[in-house]
Amino acid sequence: MATPGPIVVIGIGNDFRSDDGVGLYVARAIGALNLPGVTTIDGVADGSNLMTAWEDSRAVFIIDCALSGAEPGTIHTFDALTEEIPADIFPRFSTHAIDIPESIKLGRLLENLPPRLTVYAIEGENLAAGADCTYKVKMAAEKVVAMMRKAIETLPAESDNDC
Repeated sequence: MATPGPIVVIGIGNDFRSDDGVGLYVARAIGALNLPGVTTIDGVADGSNLMTAWEDSRAVFIIDCALSGAEPGTIHTFDALTEEIPADIFPRFSTHAIDIPESIKLGRLLENLPPRLTVYAIEGENLAAGADCTYKVKMAAEKVVAMMRKAIETLPAESDNDC
């Protein structure tokens, strides 16, 4: 039996810092697919709001821009329930008071994690002022949309059987 609750897609980033908006782009693209049972949130500005956003969900997908030194467009995927997310994968000069890894650690301590929690971090190239992602990052974002769609469609259906 599947866990009840929505599937939540959370895009993190800033639309006006080029590649930093990639999480928002992916969340909006998933939202445009109108997949049943999927709620998208594009605009969680701070990791401290993540626990509220994923509350009572059955699966959560978080997307953000990474700056780890890997090739731009590299897709980092983490099962946040079984893997430690490197603390330095996200931009050090982030405006987030609490970042994704810290939010997950706090959620673990408070026993407030969803049954499934996947983080996609797309390696950025340019975080300067601007509204468009660079080519490599946009191509990676399209791949992540396809990966997420497949992952969402293969999740067990929410059961309305209360037995």
